[in-house]
Amino acid sequence: MKRERMTTHTKTEKTNAARLLDKAKIACELVPYAVDEEHLDAVHVAEQLGEAVGTVFKTLVLRGDRTGCFVCVVPADCEVDLKTAAKISGNKKAELIPMKELLPVTGYVRGGCSPVGMKRRFPTFVHGSALEHEAVYVSAGVRGLQMKLDPSDLIAFLGARTADIARPKQSPPVDVET
Repeated sequence: MKRERMTTHTKTEKTNAARLLDKAKIACELVPYAVDEEHLDAVHVAEQLGEAVGTVFKTLVLRGDRTGCFVCVVPADCEVDLKTAAKISGNKKAELIPMKELLPVTGYVRGGCSPVGMKRRFPTFVHGSALEHEAVYVSAGVRGLQMKLDPSDLIAFLGARTADIARPKQSPPVDVET
C-alpha cells in the first residue's frame, strides 16, 4: 500500500529578493503574514508578525533634486526626515516618489517594496537603529511576506550607509472644540 506524505507546514515560495540573498550566502528567514489591503503600513505588519515595531523596517523611495532616486529603510513606527535624507544623499530637497511610480521605478508595489532586488541599484540609507537588533524584518518583495535577517548582512549586501534619517511619526492634529 502506498503511503501519502503529509506535511504540517506550507512551503513559502522564495521571492527574487530572497534568491539574491541566498546567492550571496546571506541567511534569511521568510516569514509570512496575513495581508489586509486596508492596512498595508509597516506598523500593521509588525502587529501581524507579533514583533516590536522597531524591528520591522519599511522601504521608502525618494527622489532628490540633484541625484535622482534613492532608498531609505526606516523603522515601522517612524517617518523619513526629508531634510536629513536630502542632505545625507547629496541633495538640497527630496520627496517621496508618487505611488504610481513605485512599480515602474522599483519593480515592487506598495506594501511589498523590498530594499533588495529593485530594478536597479539605488543609493540606500538604513536607519542606524537597525544595528541595535539581532535581526530585522524587511519586505521580501511581495505583500504578505517578510525577510528576517541580520541587519549588518542587509546593510553590507545593499552597500548601504547607516544614518539617522527618521523621526517618530507625527500624529495628525486633533480637533478640539472649545
